[in-house]
Amino acid sequence: MMTRNRTRRAFIYLGICMTVLIMAAPGQAEKIPVDLELVLAVDVSGSVDEEEGDLQRKGYVNAITSPEVIKAIQSGILRRIAVTYVEWAGEGTQSTILDWTIIKDRASAQDFARRLSEAPITSGPWTSISDLVHFALPLFNANDYRGTRRAIDISGDGPNNSGDLVLNARAKALRAGVTINGLPIVNDRLQPSGRPQIRDLDKYYAACVIGGPGAFFVVANDFQDFGRAVRRKLVFEIAGTMPPDNHANRRSTLVSNHVLFEPGCDIGERRLQRRRQFRDDQF
Repeated sequence: MMTRNRTRRAFIYLGICMTVLIMAAPGQAEKIPVDLELVLAVDVSGSVDEEEGDLQRKGYVNAITSPEVIKAIQSGILRRIAVTYVEWAGEGTQSTILDWTIIKDRASAQDFARRLSEAPITSGPWTSISDLVHFALPLFNANDYRGTRRAIDISGDGPNNSGDLVLNARAKALRAGVTINGLPIVNDRLQPSGRPQIRDLDKYYAACVIGGPGAFFVVANDFQDFGRAVRRKLVFEIAGTMPPDNHANRRSTLVSNHVLFEPGCDIGERRLQRRRQFRDDQF
């Protein structure tokens, strides 16, 4: 009888200790609600030279602090967004330049812009939009925010040419409920390799890159036009609306990809393969 009572008291004591420990343990912090969680993903591949990289960076610095963007942020239900800034190039080459930050007014926008302007610009070889998407998706679950919407905003001057196929990465983002928007930088200058850029990069982005609810793209007609384009894109992106000239691209939000890019979404991979084959044939 005594043994049974001791056992019962031991269990009661153990239960009390566990209850105290659970009550004393810090609870999981609540995620901060925001109107939008936004990954700004900027191309710094080999086809982007130092001057062009600087134009992209200044474009974002000026856009984030513009009255139009501030107004869009403060027009949201929660009047704040969470933003992180990532630079990317080829397979395995991504850098988080600024971690997740709340932007809610001019002061917070100016602080973000100041830190961004002071950070060095990275660079890397090749172009892997797919690796960028795979890198960006876990960032949403690892942050301290809960957005009404989640989006990856990809700017770039060429097609995917390394890593996973871009359609596979887009499908993964759509399954995760993340929208991909685009800012194709259309230009006719030669790449460092001497090859021209692909034609109709905007159509490539429409068919192969963007996707998800309300996905859209805004074209920069060259790097000099980047600042205007990124400001326009951010206003629509933050407001959760689509530019009026993007209605035809609503179909590209479908996983089945009814928007077609006639050269194929693997055009970048095939061009790189031909380039390597040509180089090998010279030796």
